[in-house]
Amino acid sequence: MIHIENVRKTFQDLQVLKGVSLSVNEHEIYGIIGQSGAGKSTLLRCINGLESFDEGEITVDNTRLSSLNRKDLRLLQKRMGMIFQGFNLLERLDVYHNIALPMKFWGINPSSSEAEKKIRELTGLVGLEDKLHAKPRELSGGQKQRVAIARALVLDPEFLLCDEATSALDPEITKGILALIQKINKEMGITIVIVTHQMEVVKQVCERVAFLNNGTVLREGRPEELFVKPERKEIRDFLREGSENLPKYGVNIQLFFNGENNMDPTVTDMARTLDTNFSICWAKLEDFRDDVYGSLVINVDEKDRERVLNFLNERKILWEVLP
Repeated sequence: MIHIENVRKTFQDLQVLKGVSLSVNEHEIYGIIGQSGAGKSTLLRCINGLESFDEGEITVDNTRLSSLNRKDLRLLQKRMGMIFQGFNLLERLDVYHNIALPMKFWGINPSSSEAEKKIRELTGLVGLEDKLHAKPRELSGGQKQRVAIARALVLDPEFLLCDEATSALDPEITKGILALIQKINKEMGITIVIVTHQMEVVKQVCERVAFLNNGTVLREGRPEELFVKPERKEIRDFLREGSENLPKYGVNIQLFFNGENNMDPTVTDMARTLDTNFSICWAKLEDFRDDVYGSLVINVDEKDRERVLNFLNERKILWEVLP
């Protein structure tokens, strides 16, 4: 649904996007992750036409953005709902009229029976039926973001673009917002792109992810592929993976568990089968949507190195000897 090819963007002398290429499939939840200043938000604003780009091409549903005049671009933007970090609610308006704002901009009477029906359906979807006439100052941060989500959906968009939509919320509220985003994706079939620097967001909802660093895409793929065994130093640094206090003696071996083998008693079985002792020096297992992925580091004697590695190969366990 969204294809980005070699997009470059410069602000004055600062090159923010340096040949970014990636693709978002129809109906998926796609994450764009990286440190602050990586170019994530700029890329999102280029997708919906809020920012122009200098080179390359962005294609949305077979429509090239560079070929659109202002009127056609505006029509395409109507198909894209946008959720921001700061909610962007008008304090003088209640929940109903904040949700209705896009209707007003497009000449739709927010007081019509059809508009009222739509807004009431959306407040039900986001769980704010009893807050219809509350002002933003009367709402919590999570409730404000739910209003912003309802507002983004009021024109029945095909795409939902989320720019750090949960970064201002505490972890428990974030889980609720992400569950709502998943519900919207599944029940309404909306393609969703999420820009975030929060790993929890990617792990909970994203089917695929691109890791941006200094305006370039370092990796693109499933979150568990990128983050369970990060090959790039920049990704490892971002995740703060590993331990600096591993033993200086023996052999340190990192085992990777990819969802298929995470319930197998590999470690205890290896100790019994090989009749050997070893230490578990570091471990990290995490939930990625419906499965558990992660890795652990064991330390074995040098004399047991080959036997252990052969055992892991036989069991089809992915491993790496650490330097």
